Amino acid sequence: MESTLLEKLKNGGNVYGTCITSTGPMWPAAVKRTGVDFVFLDTEHVPLGRTELAALCQQFRHLGITPIVRIPCPDPYLACQAIDAGAKGIVAPYLESVTQIRELVGATKYRPLKGEVLENYLSGALPMPQNLQDYVAKYNAGNICIANIESVPAMDKLDALLSVPGLDAVFIGPHDLSVSLGLPEQYDHPEFEKAVSYIIRTTRAKGLAIGIHFSLEPERQIQWMKEGANIVVHSFDVALFTQKLNADFDIIRTAAGDAPAAKSNNAMVV
Repeated sequence: MESTLLEKLKNGGNVYGTCITSTGPMWPAAVKRTGVDFVFLDTEHVPLGRTELAALCQQFRHLGITPIVRIPCPDPYLACQAIDAGAKGIVAPYLESVTQIRELVGATKYRPLKGEVLENYLSGALPMPQNLQDYVAKYNAGNICIANIESVPAMDKLDALLSVPGLDAVFIGPHDLSVSLGLPEQYDHPEFEKAVSYIIRTTRAKGLAIGIHFSLEPERQIQWMKEGANIVVHSFDVALFTQKLNADFDIIRTAAGDAPAAKSNNAMVV
């Protein structure tokens, strides 16, 4: 049961999820009713503590929903902390080197090995004994290793980055990518769309899964699925609440003869 999401990704299937920021006790059961495969718990931009993160991971896993956690920086020890809390998928942000991805693979696929011993095995300097291979495979079964690709330097090295054994998937960070391209929040710009298409095509050609997180209209998810994305990371609880409440109040105010309220056009995409 725990490895279902990874198996779907390995088989090229589509998986669906959303970002959850609320720690309210009724949210996990509500999310379960949507039929999502996973939840994205972001500790890079959202102020979630270790205790809160562990509670969310355990609640969602109990409900059969895979918790995928983005750690705040590319640190294998933080990745291990999140897995100890109950995460089954780990996303590390702003990866731009083979070393960073190899360290992420080590943290997600080779726990509890660390340090020089782990580096020797990952680099191929020493062969790993079969009994140890069997142990770490069982210990880390179902763990999903995901790289955030969200910069021009990462795109320039994409083939090498995606060739690291043990990497399972890529999340595109549209906001940071647009800024790195010099096109901040211009998500319809041809150069931004060209960059996203390139990342998707390259990732899928490597046999890896890929998704892009948007809090805007669902048509953007459909657009990128047509290009090959098979992980749908759609919106987050705050955006969905705001969008629905705004739409409902527009209907109510119009029926009452009142003018619609002024709204901000800001939308969070990370």
